[in-house]
Amino acid sequence: MKRQHALDALSILDTPPDERVDRITRMAQQIFGVPMVSVTLLDRERQWRKSEIGLGGPEAPRQDAFCEATIQQTGTLVVEDATKHERFASNPFVQSDPHLRFYAGHPIKAPGGEQVGTLCLMDTTPREFDKQERDLLEDLAIWVQTELAQQHELDHAAVVQRALAPRNLPQPPGFTVTAASAPAGAVSGDFHDVTLHDDQLRITLADVMGKGIGAGIIASAVRASMRTAPERSLLRTVSEIDAMLEHDVGDLHMFVTLFCGDLDTRTGEITYVDGGHSLSFILRADGSWEHLNSTGLPLAMGLDEPHGLGTARLNPGDALLSCSDGLLDLLDLDDPFHEVEQVLREYGIDGAVQEALRRAVKVKATDDVTVVVIRRDS
Repeated sequence: MKRQHALDALSILDTPPDERVDRITRMAQQIFGVPMVSVTLLDRERQWRKSEIGLGGPEAPRQDAFCEATIQQTGTLVVEDATKHERFASNPFVQSDPHLRFYAGHPIKAPGGEQVGTLCLMDTTPREFDKQERDLLEDLAIWVQTELAQQHELDHAAVVQRALAPRNLPQPPGFTVTAASAPAGAVSGDFHDVTLHDDQLRITLADVMGKGIGAGIIASAVRASMRTAPERSLLRTVSEIDAMLEHDVGDLHMFVTLFCGDLDTRTGEITYVDGGHSLSFILRADGSWEHLNSTGLPLAMGLDEPHGLGTARLNPGDALLSCSDGLLDLLDLDDPFHEVEQVLREYGIDGAVQEALRRAVKVKATDDVTVVVIRRDS
């Protein structure tokens, strides 16, 4: 029961193929010259294959499985000629399809040490398997084990990060607010947030220079700090986050670009701090564009230069757009503004943000993509 719980906790069963694991399977086949290789997980009544070559399908009955015997022992199980093996000679996988003669399998463990599956080699011809080959199979099994555990950690981190993303964006009267993010990998180094405090709409978009869990952790720290004491002024908020990041991660050279603005929903006045981000614009009702200039350097650069305040005004019919630099990879850089206008005109505010995410997925963007759009309707 403990082993099954450990397997279920990995959340791997019935997931799509994973190229990182398939690569190891292909490598094992090439190294050992066998017709059949499998990364097999032992589920309740079945053996399910995360990756397989030569076996013709993702699962088979668990009963009588060689892999079942493998996880019940310690170390590599080797059967050089199953027809001469007391335990396996009458096994249905030997007597009938696929007529196994040779089997070598090494256990794959869950993070808690439970043996939940195997990396196994199979052949319809008997063969010898020496100590060097056993050691190599063990190394490959540990590699598979590491990949599966890492994917589980990434998936869990992604779930947590999605839970932290703003779920219900405020929609103050006279405004349309939409925002979304598409990570390049499992975890994003981008962070966005839109909150309403009294009549002030605070818009934040940060981009950590880097990807993966490390960047995601820093992005979460920025989010948490932004959410603390929302009554703080913009300059004080950015200054305190800058000092925190410099103290904690300054020596890692993981800078953070950031746009943070307060929009007065009564007047349309915007006060903002731009820490080296420089990717925020106002699309005016007449079709012209206004760039909101940077007011300081990225955070955590350690140069002790204060940030300044910028100001702008959102009139009826205008839209504020802020994005991470991953969006630039999806646009025609010869005329990006025209392309954005076309997308906004064709899809509308909400649809345009979703179109950006669709493009990111379609082209398998190599950088995180985040877009925030706020339009003043009246």
